[in-house]
Amino acid sequence: MSNILKQILADKRVEVEQQKKAVSVEQLKEQIKKLPKCRNFHKAVTKSNPRGINIIAEVKKASPSAGLIREDFDPVAIAKIYESCGADAISVLTDEKYFQGRLEYLTQIKEAVSVPVLRKDFIIDEYQVYEARAAGADAVLLIAEAFEPTDGKILDLMILAAELTLSILLEVHSVESLMRARSLIGFPKAHYSIIGINNRNLETMKVDLNTTLRLAELAGETGGLVAESGIKTRQDVEKIQKAGAIAVLVGEILCKSPDIRNKFKELFG
Repeated sequence: MSNILKQILADKRVEVEQQKKAVSVEQLKEQIKKLPKCRNFHKAVTKSNPRGINIIAEVKKASPSAGLIREDFDPVAIAKIYESCGADAISVLTDEKYFQGRLEYLTQIKEAVSVPVLRKDFIIDEYQVYEARAAGADAVLLIAEAFEPTDGKILDLMILAAELTLSILLEVHSVESLMRARSLIGFPKAHYSIIGINNRNLETMKVDLNTTLRLAELAGETGGLVAESGIKTRQDVEKIQKAGAIAVLVGEILCKSPDIRNKFKELFG
C-alpha cells in the first residue's frame, strides 16, 4: 500500500469514528427505510451504447495531485451539464480533506439528475455504506488496495452494499489487485459489481493509460471494465475502447475546462 493511500486511510478511520458520534448508524438505517430502491448503476455503465462507450462523469473540485481543479465550483450545475451532454452516470467525490468534496454534494446532485450517482470516497467501514445509501448514492467505490489480501472486510462491504441495492465499482491499480478482485465480481449477487482499472500509480501518483491496456487482457470474464484517470483526449477514449473497456470515468479534464459542454463533445462526440 502506498504512503499516500496509507495516510488517507488513517485519516479516514478517524473521520468515520467522529461521524459515528454525530449521526448514529441507527439514524442512518431509519433514513434509508424511507428511500426508494437505488437507480441501476451497473446497468447504466455496462449497457450497449450507440456511442460505443458509457460515460461516468465526475464532479471533482480538487485532488492531491492536481490541487484546486475548479474555482467556480457549482456541483449541481456541473452535474446537470453532464446529464444534458449524455453522461450515463455521475461520480461525486465526497472526501473533504484531500478532495474538497462533501456528502451533501451527492444528495443535492441526486435530487437534480435522473441518472445513477456514485459515491467516490475511501470506503473502509460499513458505516460509510449506510451513510452513502442514506445520502442518496446508487453505487459506491471500493479500492482493492485499501484492504489487505487476507482481509475479509471487502466481502462484508460488498454483501452490505447488495443488501442496500447499491452497486459496487471495485477499483484496482495493479496486476496483483486485479487478480484478487476478479473473483469478487458477481459476489454476492450478479449484476451488482464491476471492475474499474485506475491508471494512476499509487506509489508515484503518475498516470499511464497503458495500465488499462495491460490489465484489460487479464480481466477475464468479469462483465466489463471501467477505465479511470488520465483520459484527456478523443484519442485516449478510442485507445481505451480498443482495449475492451465498456465505460470510462472522467472528471478532472471536464471540471478543469472553462466550457464543460464543449470539452465533453470533444472527448465523446
